[in-house]
Amino acid sequence: MATEQWFVETLPPGPGETPPPDHLEPGAQPCGDPSWSASLGGPGDPPEAEQEDVQGQLLEASTATPSPEPLAPGPGPAPPRLPLDTMFSPITEQLRYLLKKADDFQSYLLYSRDRVQKEQLAKAMPTFLQMCEPYFLYLEAAARSVPPIYGALQELVRKGLLEISQQLTLRLEQLVLMYASFGFVDLEETDPLSISCFFCGRFSISPSHEVSIFRYCAPAAYTASRFPRYLYKKMRWNLETTPEPSGRGQDSHVDYYFLCYRDTWEDTGKSPANSCPQIQKLWSIGRWVPLGPDEDDLYSWILCPQPPGDYQQLLTIGFEEPSHMLATDLLVQILTGQAGPARPPSTTGPAAWAAQGS
Repeated sequence: MATEQWFVETLPPGPGETPPPDHLEPGAQPCGDPSWSASLGGPGDPPEAEQEDVQGQLLEASTATPSPEPLAPGPGPAPPRLPLDTMFSPITEQLRYLLKKADDFQSYLLYSRDRVQKEQLAKAMPTFLQMCEPYFLYLEAAARSVPPIYGALQELVRKGLLEISQQLTLRLEQLVLMYASFGFVDLEETDPLSISCFFCGRFSISPSHEVSIFRYCAPAAYTASRFPRYLYKKMRWNLETTPEPSGRGQDSHVDYYFLCYRDTWEDTGKSPANSCPQIQKLWSIGRWVPLGPDEDDLYSWILCPQPPGDYQQLLTIGFEEPSHMLATDLLVQILTGQAGPARPPSTTGPAAWAAQGS
């Protein structure tokens, strides 16, 4: 891959020097890597077209490598198996590019003494997160969608794709938290200009059900009024149900699922110092149950900073936080009826979803 020049050549060799401001205009796009320059596009390009273009490039790059299907045994002499690193080379190359850019953002924050430059980088942060979206779309869709892009994906390939997605997710979360600690990024969920969470992939579990993944940079209270008590969100999944072509008059519907933890020591009234650290956070997956405002009252929605909602707990995980990848795996099991008596809100049952996707 060509060396990316947006930040590399302008990085200060040491503390005290700052980059020239003309290289850090909000929305500036990288110029060294043609495969990713289209992800930001021009001022008039619609975001949907940008994502489709870059996702298409990723698909072309991946299909240029041998398909993982030959890993499965077949009749006749087995073809030579390529190393997994070789098959993943186009994907890991894009990962290195994005991780390098995240490192550049961090270097400017730590070594630049010019507050104006840091503020410009803070304004460019949403653009950088948006730039990562096509990559997340490819990884999650290729690993989880039904039917998968490559047919019957081998578990080894699926796990490799999801681990790459998880690695980039955690790096972006760390970067946003660092900018927030310097006061350049707001994490307040009720502020529409904040970066309380970011998009990190979408996949389908049936022809009419798609799941979008969002990661909270910092734990957020489940509702603005903090009810239920001591419950905090770490991940959100939007389950969008699209009506079948025969279902005339039906609209698309979105249900919201969350990975949350409850501070159990707060229920006891004891301080953290007097509580066992292993039981401070009880993790679970649940569904948002709206309690208001009334759907036919527009003014109540305008005046409500955040709609109140109840928490329908579907699965108790335990006292250890699940990884980003495992949490989504557990949600898929819930939605497809493989993890206990969870009941999705849709009138179409999980068994019917699985049958549609088969």
